[in-house]
Amino acid sequence: MRKVELFIKTYHSSSALGEFIRSRRERLQPEEAGIQRVPGRRRTPGLRREEVAYLANMSVTYYTWLEQGKELNPSQDILVNIARALQLSNSEQEYLLSLADTSSINDHVADARRDILLLQMLARQLQYPCFIIDESTDILAWNRSAELVFADFESMPVQDRHILNLVFLNKDFRNRLVNWDEFARYTAAWARTNFERSKNNSKYIERFEQLNRDSEDFRRCWDLFEVKQKHVMDVTFRLPDEQLLEFEIHSASRIDQDPSLIWSIFVPVAGSDTDVRLTELLEGS
Repeated sequence: MRKVELFIKTYHSSSALGEFIRSRRERLQPEEAGIQRVPGRRRTPGLRREEVAYLANMSVTYYTWLEQGKELNPSQDILVNIARALQLSNSEQEYLLSLADTSSINDHVADARRDILLLQMLARQLQYPCFIIDESTDILAWNRSAELVFADFESMPVQDRHILNLVFLNKDFRNRLVNWDEFARYTAAWARTNFERSKNNSKYIERFEQLNRDSEDFRRCWDLFEVKQKHVMDVTFRLPDEQLLEFEIHSASRIDQDPSLIWSIFVPVAGSDTDVRLTELLEGS
């Protein structure tokens, strides 16, 4: 547990809100914000704090406190002004607001009585690859298509059967996924978006500690400070026989009235022959 506590302490050395707006400030260039560059070398990557404060109509001191984690209760109006100044996307603005809303932190404790058999039955109803995960990213249920396209979940040690391990530490999955780097960034962004509401889940934090130690790719993706909300993306898998399968990832939540469950469904891309190839793959298995 000491390693887990050290990881949490390191992550919270300054507030998550402060780290996030600093990362977005350093990303935004002056000309993109309508600020004319003056002659000479700028020592600050992106915008200066004074420039953000001006654009957000607040004092430099107050904005500095936010970045340094000294002010943890900003109003929604202030955060919206900062989001506008930093040109945040809708997902980024939602994430920023959630960081300041402590009432949104999810202290949900997994129900030990969760009906795994029911979840397995639900997953097996679909022909398209799918799996159901919980708040620890454990893969609780999946179907035959998921086994053929992603990985042999049944043969995996239970402690390794979770999404973060699959993406960042499973070499076979990485080799199968053609656009692995894009998906890895997507996964890290999704994980960052959900970190604050899951930071009281010891298993979830232990997995972060493991990835922080064992995966340089995870550290690289995590340090991008990207976030994702309700995002659909395309993925392409190359199977051992070299055929390509193209999918869109769609997700559903609150399965069987449990807000901690997420059902990820990989739908064949329209216009591709993935649907036909998937049917042939299932028939031949």
